[in-house]
Amino acid sequence: MKSHPASLPRPGAQGLTQRYGAGLKRRYLLLIALGVATILLGLQAVAVGSYDLSPYKVLLILLGRGEGASEVVVWSIRLPRITAALVTGWGLGLSGLLTQSLLRNPLASPFTLGMSHGAMFGAAFAIVFLGAGSVTTSGLYTSDSGIFMFSRLYAVTLMAFAGAMAATAVILLLARLRRMSAASVILAGVAMSSLFLSGTILVQYFATETEIATVVFWSFGDVARSTWREIGLLAVATLLVSGYFLRRRWDLNALLAGEETAQGLGVNVTTLRLVGMLLASLLVALATSFHGIIAFLGLLAPHISRRLVGGDHRLLVPCSGLVGSLLLLAADTMGRLLVGSGSLPVGVLTSFMGAPLFLYLLLKGNRS
Repeated sequence: MKSHPASLPRPGAQGLTQRYGAGLKRRYLLLIALGVATILLGLQAVAVGSYDLSPYKVLLILLGRGEGASEVVVWSIRLPRITAALVTGWGLGLSGLLTQSLLRNPLASPFTLGMSHGAMFGAAFAIVFLGAGSVTTSGLYTSDSGIFMFSRLYAVTLMAFAGAMAATAVILLLARLRRMSAASVILAGVAMSSLFLSGTILVQYFATETEIATVVFWSFGDVARSTWREIGLLAVATLLVSGYFLRRRWDLNALLAGEETAQGLGVNVTTLRLVGMLLASLLVALATSFHGIIAFLGLLAPHISRRLVGGDHRLLVPCSGLVGSLLLLAADTMGRLLVGSGSLPVGVLTSFMGAPLFLYLLLKGNRS
């Protein structure tokens, strides 16, 4: 007997919904796995180094039952460093995602657009001309000079923010010119980087030996020199920016379809882009003023995250932050283990990771 076509099984809206829900569930589980991996790596980073500690001893110290040199190593040296790597990595990963999504440019990042170099120029200017050059590391802060040092910290941060915003303003002006291609925007970022790097060298020319050493030390990229106060300031800013863009996740998704489509859906593209780049500049300024230039992390994290969870910003915002935290913590831990006593500048290791990806993206763009 011949069956009626209506009785034959065929995919419907319910099946598509189930498959979408299953895929979304897998991505959420992957996001949770990334979080667990980051926590485990953090615990491992506390234990390893020139002064090795057993996992049991680390657990006792974290529970407040440690004593002696091991407690000092964990609470005063390793834990601030690990927390700084996690928070800074999240902020740089998020800022890289914002620049790529808002400019719709896969090569965009704080480093390739000149924002990091602008922040570095601002920090160098504050160190040399605003009297912040006497603060060589955050570890030199004392309780007696807390207010004085805090004002100098704000001077470096504000000038770093001004430098990052100067680069951002140029990029936004170029992005508004519709004939500017993605490659042209990146070339403009390279030009801005060169300009700010030349400005930093000029600032060093008028600096004393101590100020030059401070500027050079600042440019290395190191998460070991921030205090809990600085980490807290960066953490609050990162948390607020992350929350804001999680609320604007649908606007970012709409922008993927193009500016005209996003405007047709009710998104104010100009305001979204201006506020987004402003907040990305704030994260870059804070990270650079506290930890120096950490190159290419903002380029790596979003691309890895898109491979893992796709282009939905509901998942892409937290995933970019988690991947950035994981990469920076892994690079910092590797730098400590390779050297033994002391550590390699983490900015060197992230450059080794990010430069091949940047070249790959350039080659892929030329082939498409």
